Amino acid sequence: MDKTTHENIIKAHYLKSLSATDYLVNYFNMYDILKKRLSQKADKTYLTFYDENGEKVSLTYRDFVQRSFQLANFLVNSGIKKGDRIATFSHNHFKTVILYFASWSIGAVVVPINVSEEPERVNYILENSETRIVFTREEYTDKLNKTGCSKNVTIIPFDKFSFDAYSDELKPSDTNFDKEAECLIVYTSGTTGNPKGVVLTQYNLMADAYAISEWHGLHNDDVMMCVLPIHHVNGTVVTIMTTMFYGGKLILNQKFQTDLFLKRLQDENVKVVSVVPTLLQFLLHSDEDSGKYDLKNFSHIICGAGPLTCEIARNFEERFGLRIAHGYGLSETTCYSCFIPVDLKSDEHFRWQNEFGFPSIGIPVVCNEMEIHNDKGESLPENEKGEIVIRGHNVMKYYFNNDEVNKKTFEFGWFRSGDEGFFKYDNSGRKYFFITGRIKELIIRGAVNISPLEIDEVLSGIEFVKSGIAVGFDNDWYGEEVGALVMLRENFKDHPDKEKLKEEIISKCRGHLPFFKSPKVVLFSDSIPVTSTGKYQRNKVKDLFKKWKEVQFKK
Repeated sequence: MDKTTHENIIKAHYLKSLSATDYLVNYFNMYDILKKRLSQKADKTYLTFYDENGEKVSLTYRDFVQRSFQLANFLVNSGIKKGDRIATFSHNHFKTVILYFASWSIGAVVVPINVSEEPERVNYILENSETRIVFTREEYTDKLNKTGCSKNVTIIPFDKFSFDAYSDELKPSDTNFDKEAECLIVYTSGTTGNPKGVVLTQYNLMADAYAISEWHGLHNDDVMMCVLPIHHVNGTVVTIMTTMFYGGKLILNQKFQTDLFLKRLQDENVKVVSVVPTLLQFLLHSDEDSGKYDLKNFSHIICGAGPLTCEIARNFEERFGLRIAHGYGLSETTCYSCFIPVDLKSDEHFRWQNEFGFPSIGIPVVCNEMEIHNDKGESLPENEKGEIVIRGHNVMKYYFNNDEVNKKTFEFGWFRSGDEGFFKYDNSGRKYFFITGRIKELIIRGAVNISPLEIDEVLSGIEFVKSGIAVGFDNDWYGEEVGALVMLRENFKDHPDKEKLKEEIISKCRGHLPFFKSPKVVLFSDSIPVTSTGKYQRNKVKDLFKKWKEVQFKK
């Protein structure tokens, strides 16, 4: 890494009033947190896990820490030292959470891998991260073996692991590292090319957990629920790390189940749950009724990690009476960087969520700062669109083994998100940020940049559209043209005149958008590809529109 890039990375970890090492938290490392929770809350429940069949397992802090230290000793006996990589390849399970903290207790690094990844990608992640051990479950061992990783990596099925064969006391020499130790490498889900390894430190996780817990008023025995995959930072940081940080209770679900979501909020006295917009859509299309449940202990839903439209947010809040705290962040910023304030009056909450074309992603949290930059790294004024940039204590250490990308990403001493946005001031001078699209996903039609999210918003407001995305497809006349991939609501799937529905969609879009932004082609589909965290994969469906490459579309 060259000197300039290194200096820019250091700058990206500063705040205006704090250096990168003026720490916001007092814990020495993750082991320190576990020991303190054990001394304070040994008999309190830390984790309750529900598998997909509703079977329930609960662990007190004593149970959890004991198991974590036993597994940590197994790792030490296997030759794992500070900085060594350990991968996970599993669905949500309480033993995976134990592995996270076991690894972090001895300064090892966790590499979480999505079980639905293609074998070639799994193999790339394991090789690129230099993983030594991968923990999985028996049902996934065949898939792991197909990647060819077994030659270089030890595969351990959790189903057969015996915790009690190992001591629950760690040697001081095994826990002698500080909070700057690397602890997580998350491989980002790009649409093309090899994934990038985001390297996060123990302090990154602590700083973001501190900011999340403070923002959402989470303290003492407050309960959070996780329905998101814990191979992603949202599941890992928002609910797993944050509950451990403030000493709360975690409800972990193997997977999201629409018909059990509200019931579980009630039964477990949940205060806050984190979701992605896709799950709000599932709930909106279900028969669930929040009026059937006693949710007096529930405060609000955290929602981010994917495109939330005004329409979805408004419809959800009106139907279920549950407030959404919209936010934004990336794996590269540990998780969340900003949120809508949770204490806004109803009219103010509605205003920031509905009156500016996009729901606001909110105000920066205490551990980072945000700006809007042009392509020269210069700050832009209110209402002007540019790139969202972030600096602070939750910004990743760097991309692993990727000097070229590090140089570009930290070019101006800030982390460049690649997302387009703008900000508006409120009456007290606070900046409310908005995301308008992914810069590299922008549709460029005749040298004019078009945000696909703006078109998504219109599509989602059409009464017979269940879900729809704008897609920029190759076009000989304009470079790119605008298409729409649409899922119809159930009662329209067998409509006798699909061509008429397509014409209606185009007409309705043109009623809200200028011609150049409106879809010229509409295709129906039974699914829209998304990543495991709910982000649309527009580039995966571009080829569906290739027959219109040579067509010139006129008004």
